[in-house]
Amino acid sequence: MARVRVAALISGRGSNMAALIAAAATPAYPAEIALVLANVPGAGGLSVAAEHGIANETLDHRGFADRAAFDDALDARLRHHAIEFVCLAGFMRLLTAGFVEKWRNRLLNIHPSLLPAYPGLDTHKRALADGVRVAGCTVHFVRAKMDVGPIVAQAAVPVLQGDDEDALAARVLKAEHALYPHALRLVASGAATVEGEQVRFARALAAPPVLFNPPL
Repeated sequence: MARVRVAALISGRGSNMAALIAAAATPAYPAEIALVLANVPGAGGLSVAAEHGIANETLDHRGFADRAAFDDALDARLRHHAIEFVCLAGFMRLLTAGFVEKWRNRLLNIHPSLLPAYPGLDTHKRALADGVRVAGCTVHFVRAKMDVGPIVAQAAVPVLQGDDEDALAARVLKAEHALYPHALRLVASGAATVEGEQVRFARALAAPPVLFNPPL
């Protein structure tokens, strides 16, 4: 069975992208990372992709008149590489509604909170300020509104006494690196599909892994 061709979009070092590449190195994994594309010249993740023999490109958003023009060029590059699915992996750009609709239900994002809690920025700072006992991360299908969309999987991460933003962020990032490949496997294999605005799991999954808790 042919594997799903996936593009990872990055803006920096691409640590989640690297986790996806590592997972896809297993022949049984249902997706391959066929393209890594950055909107920032010199983004660290590009060299990681090159080291693994993966096509990698830069599309500098500063060279375009507006978001729509950039997104049109991005769409063209994805189609040029015959991409079937897109994973946002530290891609620090808001995508236009038009682009999101073109890639509807073929566009995943990972966010460092248990959505719908703490969308947007400063998630760890806000969680610590509220005194929550459990933090985590979420992989979801992208919609036009930021950090909204059908949830594929979530990882719960404990907030420990004495945590600061850096300590909590590091613990959540470790969970992200396990969660994103897990979620992409579900989607690329067809075990997770979108019905309406919710993710449904195949009946073959006796216990749908909606909540995925990697070891600390």
